[in-house]
Formats: sequence, structure tokens, C-alpha cells
Amino acid sequence: MGTATADERAKRQAIIDHCRRMNASGLNQGTSGNISIRHGDAMLISPTSRPYDGLEPDDIVRVSLADGSHRGRWPPSSEWRFHRDILAARDDVQAVVHAHPTYCTALAIHSRPIPAVHYMIAVFGGSDIRVAPYATYGSQALSDHAVRALEGRKACLLAHHGMIAVGGSIAEAYWLAEELETLARQYHGALALGDPPVLSDEQIGEVIDKIAGYGLTGERE
Repeated sequence: MGTATADERAKRQAIIDHCRRMNASGLNQGTSGNISIRHGDAMLISPTSRPYDGLEPDDIVRVSLADGSHRGRWPPSSEWRFHRDILAARDDVQAVVHAHPTYCTALAIHSRPIPAVHYMIAVFGGSDIRVAPYATYGSQALSDHAVRALEGRKACLLAHHGMIAVGGSIAEAYWLAEELETLARQYHGALALGDPPVLSDEQIGEVIDKIAGYGLTGERE
């Protein structure tokens, strides 16, 4: 990484910091999650099967958004393909967080979308969290499913797998990943009491208008 700019070095360290935070918080386990950040015509992404606590900035892999070619001391995460395809499809996305949190994954195992059981679903861009159909990890089919499930949204579940959250910064993407697991836990608990009532599209639309920028720089409750 000898010729890396200060911006690139900062992005590499941010990936490491958020990977470690992801595991320390319980949002992820082992090396199953992965994080990427857009960098010009490429992305920077965590390497495959490397324990986060031992990562150094040079371990982060640079992957071309154009053809998927990579440069680094290790191969990129096995899920590099959906990271690349999401960034290529979404100009508004600067970072992607993928993890296997318990409640998101439990709902994903049942291919159960999360409906508007709480108004905070609005921070994800709509009135539900979709589930992308199952496909083998690392495959083009999984990437295609994920990109479709994320249309108009900032998060989705992956059937029998986990979740993806995206944002205009690594801070936003990580915050949304945590909010998604909270929402999944709330929905899981509500299901124990029966089929929960949901908010209408109109009600969620009002919240979307009200909380633009909520969470990091906007208003708080």
C-alpha cells in the first residue's frame, strides 16, 4: 500500500474498525461478515477468511468495479461479487455491510420479509424489508437477487443466509445494519404474540418525509 493516499488509508482502516466492531457487538460471528467501501472506480473490501483482530490496512483488498479484478496480498471476501454489483448499480451507495446477525438470519431462514411493524422501518426507504431468494454464497445468482431486493431500499435479508445494509458512508451502512437487527428482533418478539398489526404505506410515507437524514446528522426522537 506504499503509494496509497491518505483517503485510501483511512478507508482501509475504517473497514477494519467496523469489522471488529461488528463482531464485538454480536452483529456477526467469526469471519462470516464482510464490509466494502467505494474508492473511485474500485472498491476496498475485507479479505476472505481472515480474522478481523489480526487485520492490517495492507490486508484490505482493492477490487475493480468494472471487471472484478483484484489487487492485494489476499483474495477478497467470497461475497465480493454482490458488493461490486451493488456499488455499480447504486450511485447513492458508498459502503456495504454484510453480516449474519441472529434475528435477521432467523427471519431469512423462513424467507419472511419484515413488514412495517415499527415506524423505524422508514429509514430503510420503504414499508418493508425484502428477502432475496436463496442462491449459493458468492454466486452471480445471489448477487442478482440481492441487487433486486435492494431496489429502493437500504437493506435486505438473504434467504437462509443473513443480511445486507448499504449507505452513503460506512457510518450510515453500519448504523443501518444495527437498526435492521433491532427491527428483526422486535418483529420476532411480536410474532410470539400473534400476527402483528402493521402501519399503512401512507403512515410510513409520512415518516419517510419527516426523518430525512435521521440517525447520523438529522433529527432524533
